[in-house]
Amino acid sequence: MQNKFLPFLFFFFLMSAVPVKSQDEGWTIRAVPGDVYNGVTLANGRIGLVSGSELFRVSDIVLNGVFDKQSERGVSRIVRGPAFTDINMYIDGQPVTGATTSGWEQVLDMKEACLTTSVDFGTSARIRYTLLALRNLPYAGMAVVKITPYKDITLAVENETGFPAELNDTHTAFKRLKDGSLELPVFTSDALTCTGMHRVASCAAFLFDDARPAIQAGYAIGTNRQTMAFETRLKKGQKYRFALVGAVCSSTDFNDPANEAERMAVYAMQGSIGFLLDTHRREWADLWTGDIIIEGNPGDQRDVRLALYNLYSFVRADSRLSIAPMGLSTVTGYNGHVFWDAELWMYPPLLLLNRDLARSMTDYRYDRLDKAVQRARNYGYRGAMFPWESDDTGEEATPTWCLTGPFEHHITADVGIACWNDYRVYGDKEWLAGTGYPVLKEVADFWVSRAERNADGSYSIKNVVGADEFAQNIDDNAFTNGSAKTVLEYATQAASVLGVCPDNRWREVAAGLKFHYMPDGVMKEHATYAGETIKQGDVNLLAYPLEVVTDASRMEKDLRYYEPKIYEDGPAMGNAVLSVLYCRLGDGEKAYELFKKSYIPNKRPPFGVLSESPYSDNPYFATGAGGLLQAVLNGFGALEITENGVVQGTGLLPASWKSLTITGVGKDRKTYTVGKR
Repeated sequence: MQNKFLPFLFFFFLMSAVPVKSQDEGWTIRAVPGDVYNGVTLANGRIGLVSGSELFRVSDIVLNGVFDKQSERGVSRIVRGPAFTDINMYIDGQPVTGATTSGWEQVLDMKEACLTTSVDFGTSARIRYTLLALRNLPYAGMAVVKITPYKDITLAVENETGFPAELNDTHTAFKRLKDGSLELPVFTSDALTCTGMHRVASCAAFLFDDARPAIQAGYAIGTNRQTMAFETRLKKGQKYRFALVGAVCSSTDFNDPANEAERMAVYAMQGSIGFLLDTHRREWADLWTGDIIIEGNPGDQRDVRLALYNLYSFVRADSRLSIAPMGLSTVTGYNGHVFWDAELWMYPPLLLLNRDLARSMTDYRYDRLDKAVQRARNYGYRGAMFPWESDDTGEEATPTWCLTGPFEHHITADVGIACWNDYRVYGDKEWLAGTGYPVLKEVADFWVSRAERNADGSYSIKNVVGADEFAQNIDDNAFTNGSAKTVLEYATQAASVLGVCPDNRWREVAAGLKFHYMPDGVMKEHATYAGETIKQGDVNLLAYPLEVVTDASRMEKDLRYYEPKIYEDGPAMGNAVLSVLYCRLGDGEKAYELFKKSYIPNKRPPFGVLSESPYSDNPYFATGAGGLLQAVLNGFGALEITENGVVQGTGLLPASWKSLTITGVGKDRKTYTVGKR
């Protein structure tokens, strides 16, 4: 997009990561020019700003919980909003771009959840541009710009809106809102989503530490789109700071998104840059009371922190929203739908370290319980049958050509297991009665109706797709049966806690579910498994996290058999589970090898964001982050969720780690440590 000031676009040199200084305690990742750029996400659980390779631009603004269809007959896809953060800058009439600057450096500060880009504009000025999604204002983001002039200069800045290609009926307008003698210059944008299901709107405003210069309207060259701009004169050595703050809202959350976005921008505009930054930092400081501290290996510390940073970024307390496999980093990765990835992989670390965030994820399922009950009826079952891919409606959102939608039923057990684990960690009977048990009861009723009684009195669950999705339309999948057994037992326990009489069939089916074995005692992945390559280790999941298999010799036998069977391009989190199991078997060397294998091949420059597999390029894979965090928390840290809350077993450390400290765990926000033995 061109305008009257910017005759061309220049894409920045692309970056690769360089080591961070050890004294920052693993909080920052620094990037320098390189060959490949994969953006990092600045998110607050509602909106995600994905960094781009071009100066003063984001590549996407992703809106959590807002969906339209890919096309008229397509399935739903999460929506991108107007890029209200775009800035064009000019010094003495010359554009500030990648072509006209030098000394480019970019630093992600995970502690304060911001990304700072620094450049030199010749001999005229040093520029620092910091981008953040405001944690205190869930629909808002901000760019803070600091200029240090090396000589007297004229600074001109223009704000324009970038619209994703799928948005239609786009409009921009510069407005001077009036409240008596008070003038409030703002820049608004709005559009319709792909098929017109929703309207999205944004509003931006400039903030200044010093007196506000005159804010004027302009037009982007070759378009009818307005812009918002100002100009000021700076003296040599006179440091200057301004900010662009904006909000993006949609008709999913607001009846009048355009006016609500304006109100949010006005609210921020009447504050100060310092106030917005301070409140954002306080919110993040509170999140980081749940932390993982690794002494001795700065690289591992940064990798673990980045995983936790992303999970904290992708969800927020009280939003009643969950996390998609790619979080808020993209709209194309599984369309932003919610899978078992949420409950089995991302939820467990959050449950231990930040219940308020984890609670939002169970709230998301509870809010869609009625739809799950309806879906079960549609397929001839009782209870609740949760969709394999869920969007805002709670209905099945899997593409119709994919067999996982009709047949991958273990998701229903995974949801119930998450609910009982909340109670096991926090012991909140009121929550259990009002939210957890209603879900558990419907889930248990589903599995009773889904299981089929065999002639010998055992029960089978037939015609499913396993967690190993290479195995389709098979009977007695080990993980499906194991998760159904687990949740039926949990539902029975939950009823007992609440003084409710459980359905006797829950116990009967749980005790009778059938598992198949090879002659040497290795559990078969399903009834007809014959040694095929697998996508991930379904059988191994019965040892962790389900703990259906507790005997160490059986656990090890299944591990040794299935580890070499896993497809090399399989999803990252599978190796993380194997790492936990080797920790519990006391094999620290093997556990560390699999921990690193679970994510190192998937890191993408310049920040180390994770892709789904070693050979794909779709970061950020939040599911993989959940897996590697479980390897640390539940493997090396030996934290276990039990009927008595969180307990710590015998932890062990990789050779390069001096100590492991886990803070803010559980109801009492405890600290657990593992040191060298």
